[in-house]
Amino acid sequence: IGNTVLHILVLQPNKTFACHMYSLILSYDRKKEGPGSLELIPNNEGLTPFKLAGVEGNTVMFQYLMQKRKHNLWSFGPLTTVLYDLTEIDSWAEDQSFLELIVSTKKREARQILDLTPVKELVSLKWNMYGRPYFCFLALFYILYMVCFTMCCVYRPLKPRIGNKTSSRDNTIYIQKMLQESYMTYEDELRLVGELITVIGAVVILILEIPDILRVGAAKYFGQTILGGPFHIIVITYACMILVTMVMRLTSTTGEVVPMSFALVLGWCNVMYFARGFQMLGPFTIMIQKMIFGDLMRFCWLMAVVILGFASAFYIIFQTENPENLGQFYNYPMSLFTTFELFLTIIDGPANYDVDLPFMYSVVYFAFAIIATLLMLNLLIAMMGDTHWRVAHERDELWRAQVVATTVMLERKLPRCLWPRSGICGREYGLGDRWYLRVEDRVDPNKHKVMRYTEAFKAQDRDNYDKGLEKIEINRNILYKKELSALSLSRSTSRTSSHRGWEILRRNT
Repeated sequence: IGNTVLHILVLQPNKTFACHMYSLILSYDRKKEGPGSLELIPNNEGLTPFKLAGVEGNTVMFQYLMQKRKHNLWSFGPLTTVLYDLTEIDSWAEDQSFLELIVSTKKREARQILDLTPVKELVSLKWNMYGRPYFCFLALFYILYMVCFTMCCVYRPLKPRIGNKTSSRDNTIYIQKMLQESYMTYEDELRLVGELITVIGAVVILILEIPDILRVGAAKYFGQTILGGPFHIIVITYACMILVTMVMRLTSTTGEVVPMSFALVLGWCNVMYFARGFQMLGPFTIMIQKMIFGDLMRFCWLMAVVILGFASAFYIIFQTENPENLGQFYNYPMSLFTTFELFLTIIDGPANYDVDLPFMYSVVYFAFAIIATLLMLNLLIAMMGDTHWRVAHERDELWRAQVVATTVMLERKLPRCLWPRSGICGREYGLGDRWYLRVEDRVDPNKHKVMRYTEAFKAQDRDNYDKGLEKIEINRNILYKKELSALSLSRSTSRTSSHRGWEILRRNT
């Protein structure tokens, strides 16, 4: 019951009352340490009160709990050294990491905890010492891997086509070799080494990604932008395309160019994932993800309807015409592709002035230009501009959250020998087996004195304001008297608060 009450207090909007009641309940808890403590009992979702405060973005309760966990090591004048308990904060030995919970929640207030002590110092320590070097090395290794795969695709086994053309529009001069013909020369053996590296890399990607999907869940794993959800979809699809290409090569099945082309596009697009490790490029990838999976996905439904309707109309119009004179709409798939190019204004309207064009083509193309180019494209630009304006206000905050997510991911994937535990063991200071983070803080006494004066002025203004509200409530039936009382109230408030404020300054001096 006590643990349930603690969880309820974390969710209370009255932060001061919740902190006092939290301390009162813990004062009746006899076991302050160990697994029997009320603070260490999780709820049904596996969240302790401390983790729940982080997930809910309750910064006041989080700071209150951290004040209970800190130990002042020494102080000398304005310098103070504090040891912060990293229990439930450090993700090194946690199955459900506190940092991962913060970056995966949808509440923006939770990300503000990343700027608080000691979370900010812990993340900065991990990222600067281990996260950034490993991430840069991983980015370089992935780029070299993609270069190897691209060279294998460029020099894939082809042979000249032998046979008559079945159509005048057939332009194929090379075809794919059979498996027995693909690995005969020294160049083929060199390409085989690159292909083996590519396949091994695809298998490693699937081995690393599938356990996280099973642990977190597909919806949460692929749906969170901060966790890199879209890029996880891209890299898993890329690995699957590599395996499909391998099967088609081993079975001598024609058409391997289809999965190979998809793999090339997806593999190189995944390079943008590594931009999150750089402050100059990280926020831009966030905007790209927001626009593609927000505005563009919704806009594609409208675009598909318009393209489908007008492409069908263009095909019907040119169905009886000679394709040699105007071949952009000679069959239905080509009509869809041409209409898509017209929609994005990549090409101009197809026209051949040597022959007579159907009258309906001019009418349909006029309507298409008005709806697609003038209306829908400008609508898309306006939607993206609005998304850019919204994301620009929090892009730095989102980028820091991405850095935290990347740090947790690297810490979870890499062996323990390559990523030692951060902090100081409490045995060195007689604090048990827990780990602590040492933070040095500089306390400015003048700043605290100014804040004390400010609070004194605010208190006097608040008292005079409350008295003025009582006067206004008495004379609320007469508008003229209410205005006069409000005017006199503002004057008396400024004079009284100023006078009392200066009296406080004189006494302190």
